[in-house]
Amino acid sequence: MSDVQALLSPFPTSSPEAVIRAVGELLEKATKRCNDSTAYKRLRVFSGVVPTPAGEETMENWIEQAKLMIAESDCAEKEKRKRIVESLKGPALEIIKAVRLSNGDARASEYLVALESAFGTSESGEDLYFAFRLLRQNSGEALSKFLRRMETSMTKVVQRGGLQAAQVDRVRIEQLLRGAVEFDMMLMKLRLRERKGSPPTFLTLLNEIREQEENEAARRKLDATVKPVSTKASPQPKLTEVQALKAEVMELRAKLEESRKVPATPEAPEPKAKKALESAEA
Repeated sequence: MSDVQALLSPFPTSSPEAVIRAVGELLEKATKRCNDSTAYKRLRVFSGVVPTPAGEETMENWIEQAKLMIAESDCAEKEKRKRIVESLKGPALEIIKAVRLSNGDARASEYLVALESAFGTSESGEDLYFAFRLLRQNSGEALSKFLRRMETSMTKVVQRGGLQAAQVDRVRIEQLLRGAVEFDMMLMKLRLRERKGSPPTFLTLLNEIREQEENEAARRKLDATVKPVSTKASPQPKLTEVQALKAEVMELRAKLEESRKVPATPEAPEPKAKKALESAEA
C-alpha cells in the first residue's frame, strides 16, 4: 500500500482511475521482476580448469555472458550473485567462497573481478594491443569471420586499458586494412581508406562486409550454372590409326618406285611365214 501511496502522493485528491492506474503499474513491475528471476537463461558452468572440460565454458566466454547478465538484468543484486554462484564449480567456486568470507556484501561485479584476477590473462593492455596489431587473415578465412576475430581481441584490449573506447572504430578500420590479405577488391568497394575520418561502427561494417560476401557468392554460383556453348568438333582419329595410314602410304610409294625401275619387255619377232605371206600379197 505504501507503494501505491507513493505513486499517488503528487496528487492531493486521487480519483479511482488514478488508483487503478497506480496499482496496474505496480503489478507490471512485480510481474517483470518475477519473470526476470525465474525465466532467464542460466549461465553455463565454469570451473576455471584448463583445458576447459566438456560441457563447460571458457573463461572469456563465461565472463562476457556474466557481464551481460549483470548489465541487462533488472533483478536485485542478491539474485545476480545467486546466478553467478550457481554456475560455478571447482576452483572458481572456491574463489567466490573466499570473496564472500572476506566481504559478505560484495557485489556481483566484484565476483567477476576476482574470477578474472584468478583465471584471466596476466597480459597488460599494451601487450594485448600489440598482439591485436599482429592479427592477420588466415588462408581461406572469410573477411566477416576475420572481422569478428579482430573484435574479440580488441574487446580484451579495451577492457585491459590498452585502447580508449573512442578510438575503437578508427583502429578497427586500420587493422582490417592491414590484416586482410585476400579481399583487396572487396575492401576497395567498401572504400574503407576514404572512411577513416568517419569510420563505421562494428555492426555497420559487419553488415556491409556480409552483404558483399553474399553478392560475391551469388555471382560465383551464377557463373558456375551458365556454361559456355561450344561447337562440336569432329572426332579426331586416334594416334594408332594415323600411324597405320602413314605406313600404308609409304608402302604404296615404295611399290610405285620399284615398278618404275623394272625395264619394259621387248616385242617378240614376227614369224618368217607371216612375213613371206605379207610379201606375196604385196
